[in-house]
Amino acid sequence: MSTAPLIGISRHRLVTDGDGITSLVAFHECTLRCAYCLNRQCLRKDGVWNTLTPEEVFEEVRKDELYFLATGGGVCFGGGEPTLRVEFIEEFCKLCDEEWLITIETALNVPSENIRRLLPLADHWIVDIKDMNPEIYQSYTQRSNERVISNLRILAEAAAEVTIRVPLIPKYNSESDVEASIEKLKALGFSNFDKFSYITEINK
Repeated sequence: MSTAPLIGISRHRLVTDGDGITSLVAFHECTLRCAYCLNRQCLRKDGVWNTLTPEEVFEEVRKDELYFLATGGGVCFGGGEPTLRVEFIEEFCKLCDEEWLITIETALNVPSENIRRLLPLADHWIVDIKDMNPEIYQSYTQRSNERVISNLRILAEAAAEVTIRVPLIPKYNSESDVEASIEKLKALGFSNFDKFSYITEINK
């Protein structure tokens, strides 16, 4: 059975990670280098909280199974970048109740094969898009968004349930950039958006 490094498991979460009561399983490692990264421990070698098997994670989160079933909640895989841990998630999903809601919170900047393998397992995707403008995206994340666009098309073609987070990022994009991103996402077939502003020291 595979193992994966984690930065933590957070229980009894509401609203932020999907429907119902949710446990967030946060993986170490990310493909991006965002200027305002909220979980910098996922990038540090010393940022690993624990290294566990899918069975060990299952035993931890199943403590809240009654809450999951009563509220329509379940497990959200985040991080870091959870879609780097496809085999781990596949093994975990073989263990858990089919009624658990499986949510994947991702930036989608991974090989498309990873997304295709996870499609049958995920009930809900939360996609942190940053910005659809390639130059803004590159400036903020230090990466290209070509893979992101490709993977968005895969989710759209699969008619997956997707919430897309479209942030206003101080010093990187503007309200008009946010609206332009939303229009591009609508053209791809998406309709569920979460608009918000990053809170940074710059705003204080």
